[in-house]
Amino acid sequence: MSAHRVFAAAFFLSGALASISGNDSFGGVTLVGGPPPPRVQSSQTKPEGETSGRTRPIADAPLITITFPTGARILAEVADNPVKRSRGLMFREQLASNTGMLFVFEEAGAWSFWMKNTNVVLDILWLGADKRIVHVEENVPACKRDPCPEYKPNKDALYALELPAGSVKREKLAKGMKLEFTLPPR
Repeated sequence: MSAHRVFAAAFFLSGALASISGNDSFGGVTLVGGPPPPRVQSSQTKPEGETSGRTRPIADAPLITITFPTGARILAEVADNPVKRSRGLMFREQLASNTGMLFVFEEAGAWSFWMKNTNVVLDILWLGADKRIVHVEENVPACKRDPCPEYKPNKDALYALELPAGSVKREKLAKGMKLEFTLPPR
């Protein structure tokens, strides 16, 4: 598999959509112009030398504390560039109940996620620039083969937070609620 596939999920230019076709000459990336925003693949291709069952954080992903309106806190890895966003939580066998991954985008959009090669069931929250929840998807299932369904918000979001399934219900999270966190310097 081409190294370009790792970047494909989060690659975008001026509203172009990066989709995985597997049949073109640029490592499977096809650019399609128009209004659809790019899809973020929480899992893409397995990097060389990577073992399955990976549960540790991405080595260079900073960790931040996110506080829910209830006062509960989680520790989240920050996926703030195309490489980290495309790798996401792929191939992890588990995700502790007090952890997650915060996807940070350069601009707000209707960011679409799919769970190819993601082995854990997740809740996904999309947040606006004000860190308020604009969309919620609960119990998003793992997907191990194509075609994998896409999940996207009905409003633009600057952030997306993946959490272990059941987190939304447990913490009583809903649209309009504001989360608290401070991003690390880039």
